[in-house]
Amino acid sequence: MVPLLTTAAGQSISSLAMFFQPGKTLAHLTALDVIVIAVYFAMVLWIGFYLKKQANTSEEFFMAGREMTAWIAGLSFVSANLGSLELMGWAGSAYQYGILAAHWYWIGAIPAMLFLGLVMMPFYYVSKTHSVPGYLKLRFGESSRVLAAVSFGFMTILMSGVNMFAMAVVMKVVLGWDITFSIFVSSIAVAIYVTLGGLRSAIFNEVLQFVLIWAGALLVPILGLIQAGGWHNLQAKILLNYHNQDYTHMWRGMDHFANNPMGVHWTGIVFGLGFVISFGYWTTDFLVVQRVLAANSLRSAQMAPIIASVFKMAVPFIVILPGLLGLVLLQNPDGTLMHLVGENALSAANPHSYNEVLPLLMVRYCGPGLLGLGITALIAGFMSGMAGNVSAFSAVWTYDIYQPHINKNATDSHYVAIGRWATILGVMVSIGAAYLVMNAQGIMDYVQALFSFFIAPLLGTILAGMFWKRATSAGGFWGLLAGTFTSVGLYIWVKINHSALSIVAFSPNAKDMAENLYRALWSFVVCVGVTFVVSMLTKPKTLDELSGLVYGATVIPYEGPVPLYKNHWFWASIVIVVFFILNLIFW
Repeated sequence: MVPLLTTAAGQSISSLAMFFQPGKTLAHLTALDVIVIAVYFAMVLWIGFYLKKQANTSEEFFMAGREMTAWIAGLSFVSANLGSLELMGWAGSAYQYGILAAHWYWIGAIPAMLFLGLVMMPFYYVSKTHSVPGYLKLRFGESSRVLAAVSFGFMTILMSGVNMFAMAVVMKVVLGWDITFSIFVSSIAVAIYVTLGGLRSAIFNEVLQFVLIWAGALLVPILGLIQAGGWHNLQAKILLNYHNQDYTHMWRGMDHFANNPMGVHWTGIVFGLGFVISFGYWTTDFLVVQRVLAANSLRSAQMAPIIASVFKMAVPFIVILPGLLGLVLLQNPDGTLMHLVGENALSAANPHSYNEVLPLLMVRYCGPGLLGLGITALIAGFMSGMAGNVSAFSAVWTYDIYQPHINKNATDSHYVAIGRWATILGVMVSIGAAYLVMNAQGIMDYVQALFSFFIAPLLGTILAGMFWKRATSAGGFWGLLAGTFTSVGLYIWVKINHSALSIVAFSPNAKDMAENLYRALWSFVVCVGVTFVVSMLTKPKTLDELSGLVYGATVIPYEGPVPLYKNHWFWASIVIVVFFILNLIFW
């Protein structure tokens, strides 16, 4: 028996050692790199412990005490969206689809961010709601709130899993770590500082992470563009290598489904992305809206998305450009052009996926110290994205599910404790969700599919509630439910019968991303249609009941005149002009 026990123990120790032991690495961290990474982890954990004493009430823990300035809220707003799935996912999508991926930063973000600040924030902020489902409860009733809260909870956990997977890919590609080990290790720090400091800790860390992301990721596009010989030479090289596809023009190939790498028509970009997914995400996703609701005044809440939109327009330089550079600069050891594939198509001949383009370039261009800074940027991106999802999940679970349906009369400190436990639970479930991403072509294909399921129908319900007095409680609930089932049903239909793609996305040439855009559009149309029909058949609320919830029945607060340089309409106008200029330059 003793030899048997010794052998079993030895095998267990050996297996454990193999689990922690790095495999084949593309780079080796120097002592300076390790110090840079260690200092960053120490800082984020210190922020969590330091802010714990300022997160003792539910208002402090979930809403940061509503004390954030416009700049802090704005930087946190854009940073919460600038996670590792953005850095790696959109770099991979740019490699896969070309500069078309930049649409998600310009037409897929800027108009919606401005609309949130100029039009929708007065309703969110004045009602003092703690969540978007909380607004639905005021407008449509408890059933709509529960449906939206459950849907949002699923989405945030799945999105958090994306961030975990993205960080694990970095550790695998750069350091050779086992991907399971990376997923577990990379989630611990976020669980600690969000559990301790709540939203305030997440916001302060997001501002820190915003700076680190830019500092760490900027070197790759600069050095890569220099090596490629500038933008025009990069265009020529891409055209030479991929002569059948236009990877460097945003609108020129949108006249037909077969004329661009994504297999999409301009209608999908303008209406599916530019309206449904974009407005759905930036105006109804509580992950980002929560940051703006933490502002210290209505004017700050309206300025925050406008400030964020300026930085959002610049992000493609550190995200999209590396993907385009990867098309011509990444080479195999024998000097041939490297061919990246989807996660579900990895093989011995093609061992690297689309999602790995940014870390592969980082290893190529970053020396000692700089590599540590680059990895720190990706770690910061992971923490930013994951912390945003987990903190939002915690607030929605506590305010919209636990408090109204499980324990209505608990003390404030009890709800804070529940919020902390929800944070830990969210991290644990996210670990399982991380493995779902491995079956997707690319990170952003997976993310946009989630948006079409949960965000697109929610937009229809929110807009109907805010701008149509006749919308009823029954109409809001059944419209949201019908829109969600439509999107999920269309997804399953295409998976079972691929020829259905010609109906769902209007073309058999549509790629996964294009299918997501048209599926979102279908979901929105069904949601609005059902909401209209049911509302016309049911009794609406009175004008008094709609006060503060619907345009036309609400007095919009006015905080007095301000100098032109503080006026949100003035800055929004400048952003719109720059937005049109960028689209014309890269037409």
